[in-house]
Amino acid sequence: MVDILMDPAAVAGKAYTTALAQFDKAVSYLSLSDGLIEFLRFPKREYIFHFPVKMDNDDIRMFTAFRVHHNIVLGPSKGGIRYSPHVTLGEVRALAMWMSWKCALVGLPYGGAKGGVIVDPKQLSLRENESLTRRFASELVPVISPHGDIPAPDMGTNSQTMAWMMDTYSMTMGYSVPAIVTGKPLNIGGSQGREEATGRGVVIIMEDAMRRTFGYLDKENTSIVVQGFGNVGAHAALHASQLGYKIVGISDVSGGVYNPNGLNVNQLFNHTQHGGLLHDIVDPDMELISNSELLELPCDVLIPAALEGQITEHNAGNIKARLIVEGANGPTTPQADEILQSRNIQVIPDVLANAGGVTVSYFEWVQDLQYFFWDEDEIMRQLRRILLRAYDRMVGFAESHDLDLRTAAQAYAINSVASATRTRGFYP
Repeated sequence: MVDILMDPAAVAGKAYTTALAQFDKAVSYLSLSDGLIEFLRFPKREYIFHFPVKMDNDDIRMFTAFRVHHNIVLGPSKGGIRYSPHVTLGEVRALAMWMSWKCALVGLPYGGAKGGVIVDPKQLSLRENESLTRRFASELVPVISPHGDIPAPDMGTNSQTMAWMMDTYSMTMGYSVPAIVTGKPLNIGGSQGREEATGRGVVIIMEDAMRRTFGYLDKENTSIVVQGFGNVGAHAALHASQLGYKIVGISDVSGGVYNPNGLNVNQLFNHTQHGGLLHDIVDPDMELISNSELLELPCDVLIPAALEGQITEHNAGNIKARLIVEGANGPTTPQADEILQSRNIQVIPDVLANAGGVTVSYFEWVQDLQYFFWDEDEIMRQLRRILLRAYDRMVGFAESHDLDLRTAAQAYAINSVASATRTRGFYP
């Protein structure tokens, strides 16, 4: 079997096809006019940028970047900036669309956006990364604003990236504009709890799903596998481990590690936070496996937190988890969804499961606009309240319309945006 996490170019190219297939399925259960469906289906704006960056050796190198605003009916567009050699316009379109439905489902006053630069950040020096980020931010100045489009970190970017973007925008405006981005460091207007928010949100949803699906929580005897050990997967695994769950499998770009008796997540977290890879660790209690093998490990809960298109028709029949909680965006293809449903494997969709990040980004944005900041306890209390309320909405819609959870989540969200669109009307 091909280790699909190691072939991100292929899955990036299919992301928009997956997003559209999910959309078409969801709207088939709604009473919307053809014109309104077409309006919701297409992005509002798409930008392509080509810009030069001076490298450390004085060479001038050209880079290509994208920013897509999918929908702004409910409020400003919101979405991350991805640095990856495999970024495509189609992938960015898909991620922007998913963000629209995610925000609508959890009740945030945002529309969806996404951005990306075709670059391998690991091949850049710190100075080159800063230069690229600042030049890209300067290209974005006409496109973004605190009340129009607010970027955030994503794969390949982090709080330092956001600090450079915020500073570049602020220098252009002539005054400090902390609300222009979220996911910033605390000392320049970032929010408590933002870095770990998506991973913590995954675990909040996982526990509620276990109560609803299994009828109980048995932390010590619940085995969890996490695919992807970036920001989302690492914080989800670490938080679940701290709560007493047994993490038996984890993977990153180097491959996976497995121990049926439980992994030392703190050790793995500390190792990878300093630039190490999982397969670099020598531990006789851990078995080295591929990402493909990791997805098929025996476990109670599987958290795919890597890239899109990881669970497909080729491996869905071999999944042994009883519950899948999608930490990544679009990790399951429509064909795989059908197979998992036929096997009674519950899937908690990405638009709910990983909404913790954008929810705390919303908190950060609100705090920046008000210049009034909350403590971490308040952040986590509000995060839990919003996510669990959204879970109730999704389940209620699923039960009333006899739908699977993914279709119910997207149909509820699409209907919310459609309702707001009808109320606002079409200009002129």
